[in-house]
Formats: sequence, structure tokens, C-alpha cells
Amino acid sequence: MENGEKHITVVDENGNEQLYEILFTFDSDEFNKSYVLYFPVGADEDENEEIEIQASAYVQNEEGAEGSLQPIETDEEWDMIEEMLNTFLEEEETAE
Repeated sequence: MENGEKHITVVDENGNEQLYEILFTFDSDEFNKSYVLYFPVGADEDENEEIEIQASAYVQNEEGAEGSLQPIETDEEWDMIEEMLNTFLEEEETAE
């Protein structure tokens, strides 16, 4: 995933491609992984609807080209991601 890239395509279990907008990415030294938080493109257009934010671990492939998304496997990782998301959202609110 290149810096500045704003969208990712995710293939669901049925083989359907869905375009997502990247909210933010971050690295965790604690888990030695990179993470990406993203939501469906167009979801932010309806202010009344709650946006479902997805999170995945991100593994860069060795050539530095596109990597792959991995599921979050532990409660500790989810807790850390939730904390990062809350911090990000608080910073967004104070910036407005």
C-alpha cells in the first residue's frame, strides 16, 4: 500500500469486489504489524447513517508491490485498534 493511496479493493467471501476508502493506516511495534482502517466508498455522504469502519492487518509483499489484508485475530489487537480509532476521531473533531 503506497502512501497517499486513498482506496483499496476488497474481495469478499463471495468473490465480489468492493471499493473502500482508507480512513488511516498505522504500524504497531507491539504486534509487529501494519493496520489499515477503511470504510465503503460513498458511505460518508449520508450524514445520518453510521459508517461501518473495517480494520485489517496489512502485510506488504516482499517486492514492495501490493500486499494482502489479514483478519485481526486477538482481542488485544482489537482493543489497540479501537484506541487508535478513538484517538484519530478525537483529533478529527478538534481539527474542525
